[in-house]
Amino acid sequence: MPAAKVISEEPLDNKDAKWIRLKKIHYTDQDGKQRLWESAERTTRKDSGIDGVAVLAVLRSKTKAFPLSTVIIEQYQLPAGLVDAGETAEAAAIRELKEETGYEADMTTEPESSPIVVSDPGMTNSNMKLVVVSVLLEDKLETPTPCLDDGEHIITRVVELDQLDTVLKVYDKKGFVVDARLSHFAAGYAMAKRISIGAFP
Repeated sequence: MPAAKVISEEPLDNKDAKWIRLKKIHYTDQDGKQRLWESAERTTRKDSGIDGVAVLAVLRSKTKAFPLSTVIIEQYQLPAGLVDAGETAEAAAIRELKEETGYEADMTTEPESSPIVVSDPGMTNSNMKLVVVSVLLEDKLETPTPCLDDGEHIITRVVELDQLDTVLKVYDKKGFVVDARLSHFAAGYAMAKRISIGAFP
């Protein structure tokens, strides 16, 4: 399959935009001075007030046949997607995980959701939740087939949690751009391991 490529770029007028719009914000700062700010806003936010979810799937085996692992998208991010109308963040996470990776959440374990967070508050009002779900496999690691929508071309990779930070650094050295949320989680996980064995006494 040939690689995707950008064939052209052009300015986008708000009237032609489908998913976002630009907004000029006039405000008064703490010193009473009038200032101007520019922001990009999503136009797809539904009644939940949550734009999207990122999914941290913890893959484990009933027989401990493989170490605790997670699945990432080789666009170097966590599985993710928008929250549909009438849908909770947790339901969206379970749906997106199935669609993008083929893995099904263990429904005997309650998903864990973060508060609503933002990735770039100086640039956009876009928000999200991180939802942690458990995927319990009977024995050895399985790689199910994703249920992709038309136009989606996703490659998944299962990575041991203990190796995630190292794997992402290898991607970086190859010139790939890693999503900040995935990178921050991996760095935090690695830092917690270091602290647990006596770093920063």
